[in-house]
Amino acid sequence: MASPVSSPRTPFGRIATAMVTPFTADGALDLDGAQALAAQLVDAGNDALVLNGTTGESPTTTDEEKAALVKAVRAALGDRAQLIAGVGTNDTRHSVEQAKAAQQAGADGLLVVTPYYSRPPQEGVYRHFTAIADATGLPLMLYDIPVRTGAPIDTETLVRLAEHERIVAVKDAKGDLGASSWVMARTDLAYYSGDDMLNLPLLSIGAIGAVSVAGHLVSADIRALFDAYAAGEVAKARDIHRSLLPVYTGLFRTQGVITTKAALNRLGRPAGPVRLPLVDLTDEQLEVLRRDLAAAGVHI
Repeated sequence: MASPVSSPRTPFGRIATAMVTPFTADGALDLDGAQALAAQLVDAGNDALVLNGTTGESPTTTDEEKAALVKAVRAALGDRAQLIAGVGTNDTRHSVEQAKAAQQAGADGLLVVTPYYSRPPQEGVYRHFTAIADATGLPLMLYDIPVRTGAPIDTETLVRLAEHERIVAVKDAKGDLGASSWVMARTDLAYYSGDDMLNLPLLSIGAIGAVSVAGHLVSADIRALFDAYAAGEVAKARDIHRSLLPVYTGLFRTQGVITTKAALNRLGRPAGPVRLPLVDLTDEQLEVLRRDLAAAGVHI
């Protein structure tokens, strides 16, 4: 069910939000809320949504909940946007099972994070990703975020992985513009910014899109930034980037899903609580978030 905005250069469109997983007040999966939130995000200008990623609290949702979420959002959206399902774990066999389940549930693509905690050598990283890519017919976006996983995807490993026909993109949250530049120069991998604060810097070295947390609140502004840059209006893109700095800062004073759900709840949009070991914002933290967002014209 590929979105009409996709192409070999932009396999998942340009703007995607890494969607929170709404829960009810008692912590159960809220599929009605997920369908409503997904529709709101697509209406706001997202080409794709990432489900069951870090911001979707994937470490604390079951395999059954993950599949149900993809099915429900697919049913709500039809082909209005692409759905990228997070399936990465630190167990290759489990990740393969999740990849197959995501394909059956209706996902258009897979987001696969570097195996975490185990800190495998690069050959293990390479084999992990290729095993998952071989398991389905879906395109893969690799997720490179060593601050969480403890293991980067090295440049040479990314170059090798780019040879696989279904490994087409990278969600880059490595924070190493030099390394990312080399991979973009040597491969056809489509780079998506995985760190909102670096959306514009990554765009300047060749990234083609963003997988955003801030997109829950400012999708239209992020799209305007990318459109301005593509049109050669670099100063305008810079100004938009600077105007969004308080949003980026506010959402990441603590774990991003905590602040994002707090903001959505204040706006009356589907979100609900977080699951342990995450904890909801205190009143004092919520006030700081409110001030941060207000500085960028976002009022909660």
